[in-house]
Amino acid sequence: MSEEKNTPDWQHDGNTVVEESRPILKKPRMFQVVLLNDDYTPMEFVVELIEQFFYKSRENATQIMLKIHTEGKGICGIYTEDVAETKAAVVNQYSMDHQHPLLCEIEPCNDDEES
Repeated sequence: MSEEKNTPDWQHDGNTVVEESRPILKKPRMFQVVLLNDDYTPMEFVVELIEQFFYKSRENATQIMLKIHTEGKGICGIYTEDVAETKAAVVNQYSMDHQHPLLCEIEPCNDDEES
């Protein structure tokens, strides 16, 4: 007759009972990808860039572009750090390739700003 294991998080090793510790998991820190305003990049280029790289609708991309234009910066998306850094790098390269000075950066999010 085999001995059944009732609880998966303990093991019996001869005279010693060993309890496996479970890893403590926490959500990864999130970062917002931000486009900064400049006086040279055409608004239509910014809208198309937001649609292409952040998968926003034309209406949403236009709202973000107007926020960038009026407030100096606008949030295009919230991602984990590695994804945010990659998005910012790709956007900056794309802007440079098209000879526009548009700048994209990442900023840490407050925990209550996640969307």
